[in-house]
Amino acid sequence: MNLLQILSSICVIISGLFGFTRQAQMLQQNSYFAKRYFKWVLQSNITATLYSIAFTIVCAVSLLFEIDILLIIISAISLVRIKGQISLQKKSIKPLVFTARIKRMYFTLAVVFIALLVLGIYFESLIPIIVLFALSFVSVLSGFLVKALNHIPEKLIANSYVKSAKKILKSLNNMKVVGVTGSYGKTGTKFILARILSEKYNTVTTPESYNTPMGVVRTVRESLKNDTQVFVCEMGAKNVGDIDEICRIAHPTSAIITSIGPQHLETFKSIDNIIKTKFELADECIKNGGNVYVNGYNKYILDYITQNPNGSYRVYGTDKSFEYRAENISADRFGLKFDLVLKNERISVSAKLMGMFNVLNILAAASMAYDMGVDLKDIAYAISRLKPTEHRLELKGFINGSTLIDDAYNANPEGSIKAVEVLANFDGFKKIIVTPGLVELGDKEYECNYNLGLAACKECDIIIAVGKTRAVPFSAAVADSGFKKENFYITETFAEALGLLQNMTDSKTVVLFENDLPDNYKK
Repeated sequence: MNLLQILSSICVIISGLFGFTRQAQMLQQNSYFAKRYFKWVLQSNITATLYSIAFTIVCAVSLLFEIDILLIIISAISLVRIKGQISLQKKSIKPLVFTARIKRMYFTLAVVFIALLVLGIYFESLIPIIVLFALSFVSVLSGFLVKALNHIPEKLIANSYVKSAKKILKSLNNMKVVGVTGSYGKTGTKFILARILSEKYNTVTTPESYNTPMGVVRTVRESLKNDTQVFVCEMGAKNVGDIDEICRIAHPTSAIITSIGPQHLETFKSIDNIIKTKFELADECIKNGGNVYVNGYNKYILDYITQNPNGSYRVYGTDKSFEYRAENISADRFGLKFDLVLKNERISVSAKLMGMFNVLNILAAASMAYDMGVDLKDIAYAISRLKPTEHRLELKGFINGSTLIDDAYNANPEGSIKAVEVLANFDGFKKIIVTPGLVELGDKEYECNYNLGLAACKECDIIIAVGKTRAVPFSAAVADSGFKKENFYITETFAEALGLLQNMTDSKTVVLFENDLPDNYKK
């Protein structure tokens, strides 16, 4: 193996490591589920795969027959690919996060590449095969093979982390664990509850959207201290049994179920499975002798507790028959005002939050905090100090002096329509929505995006749909509602949409960013 072959192989290997970045990014955004990653490969990665196969053949032929000019070209292409991967990450909505797990995957890949290079140096006849395997990592097989190689080590590491978290939780036997779940509203409710409880208790909550078993484990290991009195634990799910898995780690003693709706139907398959999964949390809390606070505004929840009555359920909502309720609700572009009625006590509250669902989120948190002994005046004070959760109906200054309602993290059908309805509070403003639509809704995806389109046609002056796939139901809604076609735009990217907004906005314009799909859904 001559020097040019070795240098060319090194360039290919470095290119392979950088090429793996996209595969690792998609694995991460698909929660490391092989099935979901494979779906992305089939839908979005065919061109890259064909390119890698062609590149592989050229490399193999060049190395086998020692064609120097092609080896030089291969080296140059490899370096260009490195630049392309760096550029791709800079343009990504959600770039790869170099977690410990991702670093371990890169280490595994580097070891494989180095081993192949060493073999190639000593056994020259293996060069084409070595290159073929090396480049297969860059294409379709990379994510699968690295994930497979790391499967057992990752499982052992995860189990050790879980054992460590359980040991910590067991040592804090006087700490109360509160579980919060729902198809939507759980993250906002979690932060509201933590803020209210902090008026009386030393409270820790799972950060951001840490709602998987390992997210909860990480929070326990990194954030819980000996003086922690309440741990507020968000619990997410995409399959039956997901919440039960978290419950077996955290063992919550009380819970809030914020909502149930057609979210993640692609994996759940049915509403019944979603209901069953959300009430896995209720079953655990009832078993532990705690109360479960449920949204009486939600039909699925009401139907379930009617058919499965239990004295541990505490229903909150706007109905006057509920012990925990909100009355005299008013809303404008500056926030919410309503009367908070908790059992036999009443107090007027105001919050710098928007949307009817935030009334219910506040009510859920206040109801639990009240029963946990937080004074009503302290609850009202905490509510007055609430700030929007990042990217959830968050008001910001925007281009040309316009107002942005950043609801980029909202990805559920009901919540998205409620977000559009918030625009009604902006009288005298030009109203624009920018949205890529909703995903992971299975057979309901077209219907839900069509309904969101109808809501947008009713409230908005301009609609910008990002991505051609989910623009189809929006186009149908525009046609059926009589919305002005000249005010409906379809762009391929958010960057293109921002370009349009430059010439559409002024100080009397409000722009709603509704959902922002990660890169694995860009089509």
